[in-house]
Amino acid sequence: MFKSTLLALAASLTLAAAAAAAQAAPEQIDLLTENFPPYNMAADGKNFARDENIKGIATDIIREMFQRAGVDYTLTLRFPWERIYKMALETPGYGVFVTARLPEREALFRWVGPIGPDDWVLLARADSAIELNSLEQARQYRVGAYKGDAIGEHLVAQGLQPALALRDQTNVEKLQNGAIDLWATGDPAGRFLAKQQGVNGLKRVLRFDSAELFLALNKQVSDETVEKLQAALDQMRADGTVNTITGRYL
Repeated sequence: MFKSTLLALAASLTLAAAAAAAQAAPEQIDLLTENFPPYNMAADGKNFARDENIKGIATDIIREMFQRAGVDYTLTLRFPWERIYKMALETPGYGVFVTARLPEREALFRWVGPIGPDDWVLLARADSAIELNSLEQARQYRVGAYKGDAIGEHLVAQGLQPALALRDQTNVEKLQNGAIDLWATGDPAGRFLAKQQGVNGLKRVLRFDSAELFLALNKQVSDETVEKLQAALDQMRADGTVNTITGRYL
């Protein structure tokens, strides 16, 4: 009887110690991103990269933020956006960046930011004669957008029917060859992406909305981790680090 009690007590203490150790263990976040220059991009321009082979404004901010917060992380760039967004949404310990913090997404993630601005614009070729005063006027034109992106979703919600591409680079090509009249994208991201494709001088026809870009974390990420990261980012903005990083790319 006494021996059984001791064994039960020992087992109980072992379980309690294991639970305490697990609780005390630092939380690691597996971060996912995509090619979305100048905020995040693979150094070789491909659709898969890991860790130091990823660069960009948001990537550099994220690295510094996690270092200051003392939070462990991994960093992977994958394709397509819909896949990595879904992984962060459904998988504990994951996060995705950068993404627009919209009312319909508010309850889906834990948010850290803002990391940067994103004007939502319609771009046309430099020689285009198109002039618009409202998004409603764009209905008569062929509009291209990026599948799974907040901008494309916004256009659909407004009753437009954009042609959705799996890669935003495809929209640069379609605009240049006349397959679409307007490209719905972010600014400065769209212009930077076009420049990488060798396309300059695109005409900004309309700015129809804007959003702030954030790091979106799975809802099971702890309050402590979120608070550490937000405090680190706030400190970086206050001491000028965010502006310094942005200046490297723009």
